[in-house]
Amino acid sequence: MKKFYPKLASLFLIMVLGFTTNGISQLDLPRGSQMATVSQRIGITDVEIVYSRPSVNDREIWGALVPYGMNNFGFGTAKESPWRAGANENTIFRTTHDIEIGGEKLPAGTYGLHMVVNENNTAKVIFSKNHGAWGSYFYEPSEDVLSVDISTTEIPHVEQLRYEFNEVGASSAMASLNWEKKQFPFKIEVPVTDIVLTDIRSKMQNQEGFNRQTWEQAANYALNNGGDLDEAMGWIDAAISGQFFSQKTFNNMALKAQILMKQGKMDEATTVMDEAMPLGTVFDVHGYGRQLINAGQKEKALEVFQWNAKTHKNQWPVDYGLARGYAAVGNYKAAIKHIKKAQNRAPDAQNQNAIAANLAKLEEGTDIN
Repeated sequence: MKKFYPKLASLFLIMVLGFTTNGISQLDLPRGSQMATVSQRIGITDVEIVYSRPSVNDREIWGALVPYGMNNFGFGTAKESPWRAGANENTIFRTTHDIEIGGEKLPAGTYGLHMVVNENNTAKVIFSKNHGAWGSYFYEPSEDVLSVDISTTEIPHVEQLRYEFNEVGASSAMASLNWEKKQFPFKIEVPVTDIVLTDIRSKMQNQEGFNRQTWEQAANYALNNGGDLDEAMGWIDAAISGQFFSQKTFNNMALKAQILMKQGKMDEATTVMDEAMPLGTVFDVHGYGRQLINAGQKEKALEVFQWNAKTHKNQWPVDYGLARGYAAVGNYKAAIKHIKKAQNRAPDAQNQNAIAANLAKLEEGTDIN
């Protein structure tokens, strides 16, 4: 009987281990290498990295705890494995849209993130379609979707492994793994305009498409972000004279004129703005006049400021506009006359001070535009 107890105990242990690996949940206990998630939005694309954070803990890391090159870890099915780029399970990399890393396309999706660390301050970053494995013990090269070569850099000591996003711009960000005294940076580039315009086209077929402002926003985005100008014109025309919500406003007419100007159709743009001006406020028309000056159409700008003065009599911005218009064409005497009127009518100290500064420029013979 005495010999039976060890066998019984062993059997019981096997049963317990079997239960914990066959569908019965295990206790949720703290880990030595804590889980973490870092994410960054680039345009409308969300990029996320989920990983575990081991500590240096006075250990030798590179070439020791993390061996150089590919290695056989003596477990799993992989004959050679990269580093899991973290601890515990796969480090996971997710992107909601297609992106580029190292100039190569990575489709939208979820990936296992691995790295091969080299002794010469270089590394390879691997994105595997197998993102559910434990670590890299089951790494299979045929499952690689993308691998890029990078250079590592030396940084101040980082005790706990950390991923972060740096140098975040309108269409890119630099992701990096930082641990001990090494940084592993890789640049993420996103075709933001293409993604946004594709999203816009999709939404136009749904509830958003029954809203005038949506079409205006779409046209404005395409105009200012390198979109197709003919497509932008179709969108703004739908806002102005669409079947469900047609409404001419100063803003949407001005947007149409901007598209026409970018297409090189200056006369058509002027015709549209002549129709738009009666729909605008004194400030709208004043802004249009300043746009014309910036576009080099000084005589037309003066005409717009004069129209504003006749239409919105005795309002202080009209004299300020006339001052800008006359200054643009070199008539400083008339400009000084009208800027003094504007100064007397300005409603607050901030505008009065700005006008005073421009008056001083005009009296020195300097253009205020």
